[in-house]
Amino acid sequence: MTPIHEERLREIMQARGLTLATAESCTGGLVADRITNISGSSEYFPGGVVAYAYEAKVNLLGVTWDTLNAHGAVSAETVLEMAHGVRKIFNTDIGISVSGIAGPTGGLPEKPVGTTWLGLVTGSGEWTRHFVWDGDRLLNKHYSSEAALEFVVDYLEGKLA
Repeated sequence: MTPIHEERLREIMQARGLTLATAESCTGGLVADRITNISGSSEYFPGGVVAYAYEAKVNLLGVTWDTLNAHGAVSAETVLEMAHGVRKIFNTDIGISVSGIAGPTGGLPEKPVGTTWLGLVTGSGEWTRHFVWDGDRLLNKHYSSEAALEFVVDYLEGKLA
């Protein structure tokens, strides 16, 4: 598999001198793994946090219990708090987060298996994206990691309103 988004991310991040941190739940570090597969990524990627459980989201990333109780871990509100938190921890220009239901269990009628939210926070704004993937667990994790990288590249290329 050609790492198209990873290479483009490296090009832009290095050219602009920007930094990025990741906050991951359902992907378990896959986004960070893909970023660090590219030589030179340490110049713009200081690190990430895998916060799978509610307690980890609260204790490590500063997600509030109020948000989790009101909206759940798989929500726009939670991924924005995750992205804000990881950006603060690593003092980066960009924070990207992902939370979802990879499957095959864990789905609900209003949040079926495959439901995934991404959050992107920068000094100039915050955005979310929502998906419902239809793969198995590993494929859903891959789709989510791909979407997260594409989200950051879209931001860097000025494609977000």
